[in-house]
Amino acid sequence: MAEIRAATAANVFRVAAAPGDTVDAGATLVVLEAAKMEVPVRTEDPGSVVGVEVDEGDTVREGDVLVVLE
Repeated sequence: MAEIRAATAANVFRVAAAPGDTVDAGATLVVLEAAKMEVPVRTEDPGSVVGVEVDEGDTVREGDVLVVLE
């Protein structure tokens, strides 16, 4: 399993993945908002979304798990 983590502290602007989704490499999973900029969080590898650990509007810290892939 792969954990996709936040690279910086931010607000969760949009969640683009849901459990059960199959995603390709490069797919946007979550969009974070930091310093009034939208920052897409993408997967490097294809897989299935096992869990989404955040909701829109949440605040995350650097290193927090956003999405779990299998």
